[in-house]
Amino acid sequence: MFSIGDLARRSGTKVQTVRWYEEVGMLPKPARTAGNQRLYTRADLDRLVFIRRGRELGFSLDEIRRLLSLSDRADMPC
Repeated sequence: MFSIGDLARRSGTKVQTVRWYEEVGMLPKPARTAGNQRLYTRADLDRLVFIRRGRELGFSLDEIRRLLSLSDRADMPC
């Protein structure tokens, strides 16, 4: 499990960017500790890295969202 700062550092993004991706639904809402600190998984890190790389390659957020929706569907093999 990662804190938001660890997730941001490992993915090469800023903490504010992580929060924004949560707000717009690109990242799922994370679990929280008893002290209300966000906790992220390896899957969240992988997803955030995918989003960042897609943006670097020039994909729009809508295009990335569509790609993510395909990978989120377990009933659709790649």
